[in-house]
Amino acid sequence: MKSHALIKSLSLLLLFIISFAPFSMAQTHQLATFNIRWDNPGDTGNLWKDRAPHVASLIQFHKIGIVGTQEGLQHQVEQLSNSLGFDYLGVGRDDGAQKGEYTAILYDGSQYELLDQGTFWLSPTPQVPSKGWDAALNRICSWGKFKSAEKEEFYVFNIHYDHIGQEAREESSKLVIQKIEEINTEELPVVLLGDFNVTPDNAAYTTITSSDGWKDARLISRIPSYGPAGTFTGFDWEKMPDGIIDHIFVKGQVQVIRHGILTDNYGKKYPSDHFPVMVEAQF
Repeated sequence: MKSHALIKSLSLLLLFIISFAPFSMAQTHQLATFNIRWDNPGDTGNLWKDRAPHVASLIQFHKIGIVGTQEGLQHQVEQLSNSLGFDYLGVGRDDGAQKGEYTAILYDGSQYELLDQGTFWLSPTPQVPSKGWDAALNRICSWGKFKSAEKEEFYVFNIHYDHIGQEAREESSKLVIQKIEEINTEELPVVLLGDFNVTPDNAAYTTITSSDGWKDARLISRIPSYGPAGTFTGFDWEKMPDGIIDHIFVKGQVQVIRHGILTDNYGKKYPSDHFPVMVEAQF
């Protein structure tokens, strides 16, 4: 009789814990956006060959399972993939194959299964390599549909907007939102991240946040966002940036636990000319 009462009490306690801590046993996911800076031979003092190990170790240390990179050339993406033991998706923006910068998404294949993928150009002709509106360069968005070890399915879209054309940036936001709606027919959780080349007061940013269901992860993080007030360093150790141009947006059943702008460095040097931005999320 006592044993029955004890079992009943324990059952009620377990039910209470589950009811009031709905996310306590759910898996969390570390995702990040990281402009790794192209392998520019003119970056004296900050050459890729010296920075590459620190880019990889930063990702490893923070246990980032999915990272959207910008500017990486094919050999840089391959090098990171090999260093991390990650798989990747993406193509070069110049020819849709290996030429030019990637918006590659690297992911830990032991944690995530890639179900689908694609790339489109930020232009009026998104299906082919092209430059859009008043952009100075070809710009692209690469995306993947993932399934976690816990069978959660979600999308990650990784972009790099133009650094010159304001019209191109605004039209890119409209296009990206439209394409996500077309691709995500199941209305799964979505993470949109990348180097947007705009601060939150720009129309290209507000076009996203004013669209139905979209939120800036920085503003909805349960733990207040950690880090400095900006993300572009230009490798300048003496000056802390003051404008956030690298963003992570979410839509759907996504809970943002943490958001941080990571200022990891080595010997008064940064791994890139941008700080990576990371979130911990639950789907």
